[in-house]
Amino acid sequence: MGDQVAERERDPARTRRTVLDAAARVVAQKGAGVSIDTIARAAGVSKGGLLHHFHNRDELVLALTEDLMERFAAEVRAAVDPTDRAEGRLMRGYIRASFDSLRHEESPAEHVAMMAAVATVPGVAELLRRDKARWEAYFADDGLDPQRTLLIFRATDGAAIAGLWEGGHSRDDLARAREMLLALTRDTGPVV
Repeated sequence: MGDQVAERERDPARTRRTVLDAAARVVAQKGAGVSIDTIARAAGVSKGGLLHHFHNRDELVLALTEDLMERFAAEVRAAVDPTDRAEGRLMRGYIRASFDSLRHEESPAEHVAMMAAVATVPGVAELLRRDKARWEAYFADDGLDPQRTLLIFRATDGAAIAGLWEGGHSRDDLARAREMLLALTRDTGPVV
């Protein structure tokens, strides 16, 4: 029984997940310059335990950024309707995942602020460029005209930022924007 408790306490994957989740919360609230000590306390681990997994704050922020990108990609894959075989199905999944995140996040503004904060960390801009290129490649094979893809992609991403300038997201506005963007995926040709 004691061995099982020790094994749970020393589960590297779970510790890493706990640190990344705590880092996301703390960086959203305090910015990317937050101390390792603060993140360790929020995660309930020692500073040494955190540094065992991430050698410094920049390495942690890079891992956090990659984690957020991969988690979102998984949300998009899960949001693609398996019965939908029409062109634009990936874009529809992207829209659904993006707007579902906005509806369910306690503070979408914190998420956007956190991403802005981490963008200043060396290496993050390159990760973001690669992620953008990855999505562009996926969408290029999705069957929509590049004009349509660009418009929908930018509008979907812009919906998250709009809440910062508007003092929050109106659920009704989010629902209307989501439906309009989904409707735009039903036609495959150029927009103009």
